[in-house]
Amino acid sequence: MKASELRKKSAIELQNELLSLRKEQFALRLQRSTGQAVKPDQFGKVRKNIARLKTVQRALRTGDKA
Repeated sequence: MKASELRKKSAIELQNELLSLRKEQFALRLQRSTGQAVKPDQFGKVRKNIARLKTVQRALRTGDKA
């Protein structure tokens, strides 16, 4: 997911995307705790996507072009 793709979305779409990423993050943690096979790199990817999305949301709220 690229920041340029996120900037094209509305605030509602961004909120839904954030909810989706949080659910994915929870599912990964749950899989890891139950001993299921999880790709370790997925944790970092999801975390960075959440940070990227929150940065775009913050920029939209403040009017910046971050």
